[in-house]
Amino acid sequence: MASALETLCGQAFGARQYHMLGVYLQRSWIVLILSAVLLLPLFFFTSSILKALGQEDYITEVSGYISLWLIPVMFSFIPSFTCQMFLQAQSKNIIIAYLAALTLTIHVFLSWLLTVKYRFGIPGAMVSTILAYWIPNIGQLMFVTCGGCRETWKGFSTLAFKDLWPVIKLSLSSGVMLCLELWYNTVLVLLTGNLKNAEVAIDALSICLNINGWEMMISLGFLAAASVRVSNELGRGSSKAAKFSIVVTVLTSFSIGLVLFLIFLFVRGKLAYIFTTSHEVASAVADLSPLLAFSILLNSVQPVLSGVAVGAGWQSTVAYINIACYYLVGIPIGVVLGYVMDMHVKGVWIGMLIGTFIQTVVLIIVTYRTDWEKQVIVSHKQINKWFVADPEETRGQVA
Repeated sequence: MASALETLCGQAFGARQYHMLGVYLQRSWIVLILSAVLLLPLFFFTSSILKALGQEDYITEVSGYISLWLIPVMFSFIPSFTCQMFLQAQSKNIIIAYLAALTLTIHVFLSWLLTVKYRFGIPGAMVSTILAYWIPNIGQLMFVTCGGCRETWKGFSTLAFKDLWPVIKLSLSSGVMLCLELWYNTVLVLLTGNLKNAEVAIDALSICLNINGWEMMISLGFLAAASVRVSNELGRGSSKAAKFSIVVTVLTSFSIGLVLFLIFLFVRGKLAYIFTTSHEVASAVADLSPLLAFSILLNSVQPVLSGVAVGAGWQSTVAYINIACYYLVGIPIGVVLGYVMDMHVKGVWIGMLIGTFIQTVVLIIVTYRTDWEKQVIVSHKQINKWFVADPEETRGQVA
């Protein structure tokens, strides 16, 4: 839901409506805090929900315990994602990078200290995680509110409580779009948990998804870059610059993905020993490595195109595309291959890769066939609808 700011702040910055960025940031905080409160029951009743879905008792108990630790993490996402998108819209990325590097160092040290040296287990790992998420938040908030963004942060404003509906609508469509993508991978784990020898299958799949997640961080960087450049250029009124930025980000991300595809295709299960000492799990990872390689290749393009969609404000359209490709095509094929054809986790993953491939092709077609000059006009109409007409009115209402 926070990705609504990528559209709002990006286009506002491109249109030089700098005073509105801080107002949108505060409106997003209000919307996300209310949303987080509404999501709390999912964390409290995780065990019951997973049992109802047929998961094993041991897995559900541990998951329910971990979910309670994740509540502070969920609330940390509010300042984390919103401040990142607020800063990225202005191309102030260096502060985010410095804070991320500091956090990673602290997180690695605390993880080793609490889980390896003192063996606190899950509580130690979760305390380290909570601190790792909140430390950069403090740094980002201080940077935003204490002079790092003088043009775009004018202080807390009463305007934050006005005209919330456009922000709510865009936040909901953004949330639906991205949740449908993120849930797609969790459905893969959920379906695998009901297979025979589920523990080994989930261990192997978790390792693959972890590796895939590492590579995904690169693609998410290009997603953010595509979103910022497209939204800035549309706000500025330059269709040619928007198209050029799309071509550059997609080709660069795909080139990196192709190199990683070849590496993981040939390395296979050797990387599994970073995560486990079990030869059975490593063998299962080796068996899944070709699928992991193809996932990495697809993930080098699909997230970038999603970033283009966010920058242009197409979240609702992409949400429908995700429903059709992922949930009407990918998951049903995965269930048939995994359960009916007895291909187990490989079958489930192949089906879901088919869904991702179709979604990627559809996004390529949509992006290619878009009249970007008309999109500039559409974006300017949105700007006129979203933004306060009189900048002085905004500044006059700063609290």
